[in-house]
Amino acid sequence: MKSYFIKYFLIFWCLFFIQQKTVAQNIPVLTFGQFEKYLHPKSDTIYIINFWATWCKPCVEELPVFEKMHQEYLNKKVKVLLVSLDFKSQFEKKVVPFVKKNELKSTVILLDTQGDNQFIDKVNPQWQGTIPATAVIQSSSKTNLFFEQQFTYSDLEKIIKPLI
Repeated sequence: MKSYFIKYFLIFWCLFFIQQKTVAQNIPVLTFGQFEKYLHPKSDTIYIINFWATWCKPCVEELPVFEKMHQEYLNKKVKVLLVSLDFKSQFEKKVVPFVKKNELKSTVILLDTQGDNQFIDKVNPQWQGTIPATAVIQSSSKTNLFFEQQFTYSDLEKIIKPLI
């Protein structure tokens, strides 16, 4: 009996580490057309969409805020989406290792804008293009908020709690 337990434990442990290693490798690279569906959700889920880059110090500093939000609201209708604006050419060298090293659990995508910043107005006409930037969208309440700022957890939670 004890040997079965040890075998199952070892199998579980190996599967856990395999999953951890592949998490960063499952980051989709989306065009704006593919990404746009997140800006117009058809559910009552709250989408917190953070635009960031590995080279942006304030962005990197605030990522733990979004990771905590992801963990705290995992069983609620709240989805955190971390949208990297790094260049596609830096995906394998910078983004994938960064996500893996920082053990990001939120959904991460790389937005392939191909150097075209016209997507900025499509995300929000008031967006000046600075990052970090965050959209909070919930179609059922017609909420579409946009912020060009670095968030603390309490500031972000003040926005999210009334929507739940």
